[in-house]
Parts: sequence; C-alpha cells; structure tokens
Amino acid sequence: MEKSQELLQKLSLDKNISLQEMPDIDLYMDQVIQLFDHTFKSTKRNDDEKVLTKTMINNYAKAKLFIPIKNKKYSKKHLILISLIYQLKGALSINDIKSTLDGLNSKLTNEDFELEKFYTSYLAIQQGNASDFESEFEKRALDVHKEVAKMEDREAEKLEKILLITSLVNISNSYRKAAELLIDELKEESHQTEDNLKSKKEK
Repeated sequence: MEKSQELLQKLSLDKNISLQEMPDIDLYMDQVIQLFDHTFKSTKRNDDEKVLTKTMINNYAKAKLFIPIKNKKYSKKHLILISLIYQLKGALSINDIKSTLDGLNSKLTNEDFELEKFYTSYLAIQQGNASDFESEFEKRALDVHKEVAKMEDREAEKLEKILLITSLVNISNSYRKAAELLIDELKEESHQTEDNLKSKKEK
C-alpha cells in the first residue's frame, strides 16, 4: 500500500496524557472530559465519535473500575486510571477491565502505592509498542502487496486493503485472546486469595 505512512500518521499512536499534563489539583467531571477531548481528538474515527462522556465516567464508577471520588472531584490517580480504561476499552469488556484494574485499585485503597511510577512504566512500554507496530505494519503491508501482485488482478489496490484488514484483525484477535488468558489468571489468583482469607477467618 502506497499510503501506509499516511495511515500510520492518522493513527496518532504516540497520543496519551502525560503526567505533566495532569494537574495536581482535583478536577470536576467536565474538566476531565475536556482534558481527554483535547488530547485524543486527533485519534477519533469521525466527528461523531466521543472520546469521553459523563455517561461513560458514571458507568466506570458504577462498575468500580476506579477508586471512589471525593466531593465530585477527580484526583491525579483517577485521571491515570481513566486513561488506562480509555486504552483498554477498545479491546476488553467492562468486566475484563475491572478484573485487570482490581489489583491497582486494591493497592491504592490498602497501601501507599505509587501509581505514578506504574503509569510512567506504562507510557514507556506504549511508546515502544508504537514503534514496533510501525515496523510490523510496514512489513505486513509489503507482504500483502507481494501476495496480491501474484493475482494480477485489475483491482489490486482494493484487494491489498482487504487482505491487510484481515491480517491486522487476525493479529489483533491473537493479542486480545492472549490478554484475556492473562485476565483469567488474575481472576483465578484473586479467587484463591479470597479463599485463603476465608479459611484463615474460619480457623
């Protein structure tokens, strides 16, 4: 595909909210939404797509995806957790996101956990992922081009796009399934911990 570089630029893979962009003062919901809209507006598929809404945030709160807020305001810790939720929601169900973040929320509730350090590591890994994806995308686009060239079809460009779509979805499914297996492990570990606590109380 001749326009692969143009497509990669549109993806805005490096977009995220840095710790420096997160104010140290607590924010009201409208301010949180404004921050996310400003950061991720270039990543939207179309103008109708919403980055973050009041309904979304309320649903995340009801599902206990992040620690409770105080006085209707969101702290830096909440912004970090909502940023993680924003990234996870594209591939995972609400229940799976909850299982993934339960460990962080529990540590924030029960101990002095430095969430900012965890988020810094997350951002570093994401930057590496973005770089790896660009290299892999170029390789797969080239592989697809070679395969379609063998067909000698007059609509080669359209076939390239279709074949590349199927390739990307196949890879995406593989990564998602691997993530789901890890989530299931987290759930099992959590259940075992709960069972051990119950056993100790019964004794």
